[in-house]
Amino acid sequence: MADNNKILEKLEGLVSRYEEVSMLITDPAVIADQQRYVKLTKEYKDLDDIMDARGRYIACLNAIKEAKDILANESDPDMKAMAREELQENESLQPKLEEEIKLDLVPKDPEDAKNVQMEIRAGTGGDEAALFAGDLFNMYKRYCEKKGWTVSVTDANEGAVGGYKEIDFAVTGDNVYGILKYESGVHRVQRVPATETQGRMHTSAATVAVLPEAEKFEVHINEGDIKWDTFRSSGAGGQNVNKVSSGVRLRYPWKNPETGEVEEILIECTETRDQPKNKERALSRLYTYIYDHEHKKYMDDISSRRRSLVSTGDRSAKIRTYNFPQGRVTDHRIGYTTHDLQGFLAGDIQDMIDALIVVENAEKLKENEL
Repeated sequence: MADNNKILEKLEGLVSRYEEVSMLITDPAVIADQQRYVKLTKEYKDLDDIMDARGRYIACLNAIKEAKDILANESDPDMKAMAREELQENESLQPKLEEEIKLDLVPKDPEDAKNVQMEIRAGTGGDEAALFAGDLFNMYKRYCEKKGWTVSVTDANEGAVGGYKEIDFAVTGDNVYGILKYESGVHRVQRVPATETQGRMHTSAATVAVLPEAEKFEVHINEGDIKWDTFRSSGAGGQNVNKVSSGVRLRYPWKNPETGEVEEILIECTETRDQPKNKERALSRLYTYIYDHEHKKYMDDISSRRRSLVSTGDRSAKIRTYNFPQGRVTDHRIGYTTHDLQGFLAGDIQDMIDALIVVENAEKLKENEL
């Protein structure tokens, strides 16, 4: 029972958090803070599912204990027969509940629920690689249609004989990243291309990158931290410009997201004779300056994530091979093979994804010592 106790121990540790979150989501101050409220209601739903499983698990363990007590101490044959049946039923239910709870206890990746931006690039193999990139796009398009997800192409560069040199598209729906993230990497195809006159088999490749939709970042400026100075403008503009302090100077302490250091931003504005207008323009420039830097960091984060997802499109770095002569698809990460190549390219990729999810969950369980 040591393992069961370990599961119960983990579950007991979550009871107080569940009660705390249940209280928090009814607190008007929390409800007023939309961002926090959304986060807590999501946590409440996850914990509620775990508490439901805990209740069923405890009931199952109690039923086993009761049935064993009856079998040990009861002489009535009918009672014993019922207890035996009860014991058998709950002993077969117990491991199923334990598996369900173990998976519920694995920390969820908050990015799994996000929509995605996908990119397919033809790698080595010229025209044939572009045709294969087109096949992959159609495969994902059909799969997404089956899932009821929406696919919208954001950018496409067609190949000379068909397919795509590159194609970018967004996928929106339920838990999209959690399912499609396993597709990132180099996909390799072995077949006799339509462009081949000698009937020789070619090996080509295409890279797939699956990026979770980024959080919309907002520029937050604490206007109370801005130090304003006014000064007299110099230069052309008639006598008034030199007599009135219409020029404004703004100093703002800003934490640079790249270096982590606080630096002072200095902006001056003397564009108009109207001081409030100059103030407005200086503030607008401050927003633009910070936005540009935040946006650069955001784009750098995306490109470094993209680089880590896919290599150059070199055939040796493959995650999956589509072999036409043998009609098979093999995922090299888990050694999974299907012999329904045509069905797979028609979007029947769920079994492969399920196999990848099972392996990942097993790894996570190991990490969480469950």
